[in-house]
Order: sequence, then structure tokens, then C-alpha cells
Amino acid sequence: MTTANLLPLPVVLPLLGAALTLVARYNRRVQAIISITVLTVSLAVAVALMWHTHAEGPTALWLGAWPEPLGITLVADRLSALMLLISSFVILSVLVFAIGQRVADGDEDAPLAIYFPTYLVLSAGVSNAFLAGDLFNLFVSFEMLLFASYVLLTLGGSRQRIRASTTYVIVSMVSSFLFLVAIAAVYAVAGTVNLAQLSLRLPHVDDRVALAVQLSLLTAFGIKAAVFPMSAWLPDSYPSAPAPVSAVFAGLLTKVGVYAIIRTQFLLFPDSPLSNLIMGLGLMTMLVGILGAVAQPGIKRMLSFTLVSHIGYMLFGIGLATQLGLSSAIFYVAHHIVVQTALFLVSGLIERVGGATSIHRLGGLAAASPVLGVLFFVPAMNLAGIPPFSGFIGKVGLIQAGTQVATPMAWLLVAGSVITALLTLYAVSKTWSYAFWRPRSTGEEQTREIPALTPYFGRLSDAIGPTMAAVRAPSSPIIPPDEPPPTRSMPPLMLAGTSAVVAFSVGLSLAAGPLFGYTDAAAAQMKGSSGYVEAVLAKEAP
Repeated sequence: MTTANLLPLPVVLPLLGAALTLVARYNRRVQAIISITVLTVSLAVAVALMWHTHAEGPTALWLGAWPEPLGITLVADRLSALMLLISSFVILSVLVFAIGQRVADGDEDAPLAIYFPTYLVLSAGVSNAFLAGDLFNLFVSFEMLLFASYVLLTLGGSRQRIRASTTYVIVSMVSSFLFLVAIAAVYAVAGTVNLAQLSLRLPHVDDRVALAVQLSLLTAFGIKAAVFPMSAWLPDSYPSAPAPVSAVFAGLLTKVGVYAIIRTQFLLFPDSPLSNLIMGLGLMTMLVGILGAVAQPGIKRMLSFTLVSHIGYMLFGIGLATQLGLSSAIFYVAHHIVVQTALFLVSGLIERVGGATSIHRLGGLAAASPVLGVLFFVPAMNLAGIPPFSGFIGKVGLIQAGTQVATPMAWLLVAGSVITALLTLYAVSKTWSYAFWRPRSTGEEQTREIPALTPYFGRLSDAIGPTMAAVRAPSSPIIPPDEPPPTRSMPPLMLAGTSAVVAFSVGLSLAAGPLFGYTDAAAAQMKGSSGYVEAVLAKEAP
């Protein structure tokens, strides 16, 4: 078997596993075993692909019996292999957490047979997006993972969760429609949707037409990546989902959009006139997102705003369009997938141990569970960019790239990234102080909470008026006066899944030198693009 023949496995294996788990729908333990086995093999395949692409270069596989210029192709290069490896590890770890949560809640025999198949379809969609060699296959990938995400968001949903997921569904459908329109426009002007062929044909298209196509793709992917001003849907959607669902969504779904931006911008539009626009969007995404984060009393909602904010760092590197800028952006994507997933998983543990996710209803968690304190502190400081963590290294790389370009917009991004890092530190430190070190408050004290101020996402009426009622976290039960929130232990599987992701984030920091060397090579490969095109079109008939 050649390495190219491994390319379909991260997509085919989860789909096969989804079918098998449907067959075993009456036995949750069998479903769990099948799912973990499939995702473990997918992770091993991702490791092999990353090793091969780094040593030998990009590899491609044409599928079906169609002539190669017309068929479906899967392609792996350094960028897609890295994203595949990180996503495979995160998906596996979150599944372990989810299984532990179901067992701990005593609902392992509940009639939710659709959970495991849906989760595996989500994994297949994410993998297919990273390996897709044409725009239409990328569209299919988005629809696979979005269809699965619709189901996961609404499983056992309350009225609030259904309402939040409705917004997510509508926004996703709009972005998918725009993407489909963009694909039609691309085919109309270039006669193909294959990315390698497009990289050769689009330079010969009229500049104004190419710019319109680029803006269409950027808009569609910007919605999926939660880029300002197209990010209003995210902080209202993710916090309402269960911890494992919100963790995998926060870690991966927006990064698929960022990956699509990187792939299309550097492969199809290498001399983009939109660099300043992308950097401007990155600056606004950073600042508006982090201002929302510092005003939130709910941990999940605060993390959702930081998720939006730190997408701006990735746009910073993409907009600079230099090798160092792109390398730092790729490094930051890998770092952020792991750290953001870890923090959402920890928020699930905080809710279980402390009985709430609002910092005004929590306290004393450091004494109640020192392990939980460590699990929160490490990724929180990593997100804020405290040395020697990978978040600091990624931010330093972006700032260095910005100072090398030294345009006015680049300097604005440098200043914005520093401000965002400081405000991120403030937001996570406030949570750390309130939830872990402040003495546990009584129920009477918990009624005197401050409102959640949302700078650009609705609910402003909550912050207006002298007779405003106290605001409580909607996902937390009302606790009678003088009765502190209940404290529960952390189930072993939930702890194991969270610890694995946190440990992986530390591993990224320890291996930051080799990882940055890898992302430098990936950026050079993306900037050159010839290796990618040659791997795909090596056997194309003249």
C-alpha cells in the first residue's frame, strides 16, 4: 500500500464506524468501543500522513473511475496533515470525555443511539475538509460537519438550546448558500473547481472578476470562521451546548473556516489585493471579541468571546502574506485548537464540581479540587500568551512578522495583538480569582450578581434601567439561600479526556521549536504552491 492510499481512511473509517454504531444502536458499550477504535486508527493514519508529507512532500489520490482532471481528488501536504493530526487527537479526546460524562450521569443506556454515529460523521466531515482537493468537495465537507453539528446541538435540547441552535442553523445555511454561489462563479470563469487547476487558470482571469470571486469565497469562509462582523452568532450558540459538544465545536469548526481561507488565499490568490482588508478584519475581530469577553460573568460565554477574538490573530498572519506571518498563523491555529478545546472541557468539569459556570456563583474550587485548578490554569495562561507556553511563542512570531512588514496597518495589528493579549489575561485571571480563590459564597450573596454586558450581541436591555433584576447563568439551577452550590467529584473518563488535551497543549509548548520549524516548511510550501500542483496534476493528460 502506498502512502496515497491512506488518504481516504480518515474519511471512510468514521463513516463506516457511523454505520456500525447505527447497527449497534441498542448497545452503548459496543458503540463506544467502535467509535474509539475508529478514531484511534484515524489518528494513527494522520501521524503517518504528517510524517510522509514532511519527508516526501505533498501526496494526492484521484478517486473513482473519472478522468483525472474531472474526478475527485484528496490531497495532503504539510498544512493539511498537521490540521488532520491535531483534529484527530482532539476529536478522540473529546469523545472519551463525552463517554465519561454519559456514564457519570447514569444515562449510558439512554435512547440517544444517534450520538455516536453523528459524532463520527462530524469527524469524517472535518477530515474531508482538510484533505479536499477541489471546492465542491470542500463544500460537501462543510455540509457533512454542519449537518452533524445541527444534530449534536439539539440532542436532548432545552428551549434555550433549540433557540440558540436555530440561529446557528440559519447562519450556517446562509454561509453554505454563499459558498455554493461562489463555486458556481468560479466554475463559470475558470471551467474547473479543482484547486490545483484553479491556481493555474485564475491568474489569466480578468482582475475585477478574480477580485469578485475572492471576495465571495472570503465572505463565505469568514462566516464559518466567525470573523467580525460575521461573528455575532457564535457567543449565543456555543455556550448553550453540552460541554463535549461545545468543546469540539470551539476547537475545530471555526478553524476549518480559517483553514479554507489559508488554502484559497495562498493557492488561488497569492498576490491578493485584499491583504489590508484581511488585516483590518483581524484587528476588529481581536478587539471586539475580547471586549465582549471581559464583560462576561459566565465562563462558557467568556470563552466563546475569546474564541472570536483569537481568530483575529490568525487573520493577522494571513493578511501579512509573508512566510513568517503565515508560519505563525499556522502555528497559532494548531495551538488554539488544542487550548480552546481544553478550556471548554475544563468548563464542563467546573460545572460538575461547582454546580455552575457563572463566576458569581462559584468559589473555593482551588481547595475543593486542586487538580481542576491546574487543569484550568495551564490552558488559561497559554491562551493569554504567558511565557513559556505556545500561545506566547505564536504571538511573538506574529508580532515579529508584523514589525518586519512595518506598514501602518501592520503596526496597528501589532498594537492590537498586545492589547488583546493583556485583556485575555485579565478575563481568564478574573475567572481564576473568582472561581478558584474566592471563598464559596452563600445563596443570598449569589443573588447580587452583575449583568452580562454584551458590546455587540444583543441583551443590552439587561444592562439598562435602575430596576434591573439580577442576572443568573441560564444554564445553572437556582440554589436556595444559605445553601452553597453542590460539589461533586470528577469522573475518571472526563478527567482523562481533559488531562490528555491539556497535556497535549503543554507538549506543543515543549516542542515549540520543532513545531515552528514544521510550520515554516508548511508556509514555504504554501507560498511556493508548485509542489501541491505537481502532486495533483502529475498525471494529467495534456
